[in-house]
Amino acid sequence: MSGHSKWHSIKHKKAAIDAKRGKIFTKLIRELTVAARVGGGDPAANPRLRTALQSAKSANMPQENIERAIKKGIGELPGQIYEAVTYEGYGPGGVAVFLECLTDNRNRTVAEVRHFLAKYGGNLGEAGSVNWMFERKGCITLSAKAVSEDAVLGIVLEAGAEDLQSNEDVFEIYTPFEHYEATKQALEDSGMELLTSELMMIPSTEVKLEGKPAARMLRLMESLEDHDDVQHAYANFDIDESEMEALGYA
Repeated sequence: MSGHSKWHSIKHKKAAIDAKRGKIFTKLIRELTVAARVGGGDPAANPRLRTALQSAKSANMPQENIERAIKKGIGELPGQIYEAVTYEGYGPGGVAVFLECLTDNRNRTVAEVRHFLAKYGGNLGEAGSVNWMFERKGCITLSAKAVSEDAVLGIVLEAGAEDLQSNEDVFEIYTPFEHYEATKQALEDSGMELLTSELMMIPSTEVKLEGKPAARMLRLMESLEDHDDVQHAYANFDIDESEMEALGYA
């Protein structure tokens, strides 16, 4: 199974655990605040805020936390100013790593990102060194328990989606960037409840890993995902599902 697809599933299982201890709220609050600051506090006119709201609600974030984050973004409440930055580099085996961060201290964040990459056998690269290996696409997930694959497929293909994958009890729908909003809207209009929806960076090529490099890559991804400043961590690794399970990532 491709690394991005398998890791995407692991990440969302982990998010449910993180939500219980409030860790994921830190990332969501930052995204809500920045989305509101950049595009305004009206979700109807701000697609980024609309997506952030859905993520916050999926994580069962209290409404008062959501409202406070948006008010900080539009300036009704005082709050820290977060800056969007990206970092590019390499992990074990030459795997390309692309990070999207929100930080109030660039120097701290880049130092800690560099430390994690070096710790697991990688290094920080120059801007533009790996982003050409990724393409921004939409990813929408919904439960496979209540609807059939044929029903979902008919809706999303007409809306412009390009791929539907069945992963355990979840359907994962991938869309070109320009058809993301239309596909999401079509599913919502049909009465289907979305589990998650996000824009993400999908690799165009992948690097096969096994053994020690595979284990180090998975530990690197977990460390990056756990960092408060890292909103999204993407990498173009491919690890067999059986090996991921043997390493405890299942």
